[in-house]
Amino acid sequence: MSTAVLENKPNVPEVIPTYTATLIIRRFDPDVDTEPRWQDFDVEVFGTDRILDALHKIKWEQDGSLTFRRSCAHGICGSDAMRINGRNRLACKTLIKDLDISKPIYVEAIKGLPLEKDLIVDMEPFFESYRQINPFLMASSGTKDGKERKQSPVERARFDDTTKCILCAACTSSCPVFWTDGQYFGPAAIVNAHRFIFDSRDEGAQVRLDILNDKEGVWRCRTTFNCSEACPRGIQVTQAIAEVKQAIMRGQA
Repeated sequence: MSTAVLENKPNVPEVIPTYTATLIIRRFDPDVDTEPRWQDFDVEVFGTDRILDALHKIKWEQDGSLTFRRSCAHGICGSDAMRINGRNRLACKTLIKDLDISKPIYVEAIKGLPLEKDLIVDMEPFFESYRQINPFLMASSGTKDGKERKQSPVERARFDDTTKCILCAACTSSCPVFWTDGQYFGPAAIVNAHRFIFDSRDEGAQVRLDILNDKEGVWRCRTTFNCSEACPRGIQVTQAIAEVKQAIMRGQA
């Protein structure tokens, strides 16, 4: 075949290969089940599909009763945190091709929070801890010019890492202390306290340090690094907790 013939040959669409993945999902329907049960599904997926895509296909094509949370599907809202092969992850950020598809993929709800249905847990205890640390700017007066509260790039960098939290609860529900002690504030609440404690514009650092200097506060952390490994945003959670501990011991941020 000549070069000219090759050049004039119409483009042929590339066929994207598919394969069958087996998802074993921990199901629970409070109207029917007394205990959670495992159910397996075979689903045809593309190499670029995520766990969230597979869950959608199961719900839309096989079992419409499958229940899970999701919203943005781009790793920003944090609503689809779940345990995938024993690790806390976001379903929308976990590519199936990055898992061992020669084996079943186990999917279940995150631990440590009350199970409501299938992959959904009651997030209220998590958000209650979050609210207790006053996750908002505390300032006694307005700015002189009535505009923004200015800070230097260095001051902003001091708490930059902890501004990335999306409140997915992946870190908190990966913590063994949180599993066994429902009163522990948990990593996410401490991370969000850190975000304001070290903000130069905030005046409520001592208030938050006093709240976390409690038997259920930062001193319950056992530094297992589960939280840092689970964070889908790459926040150094354990380091943030250590910095809050140091601030408490110094008596200031």
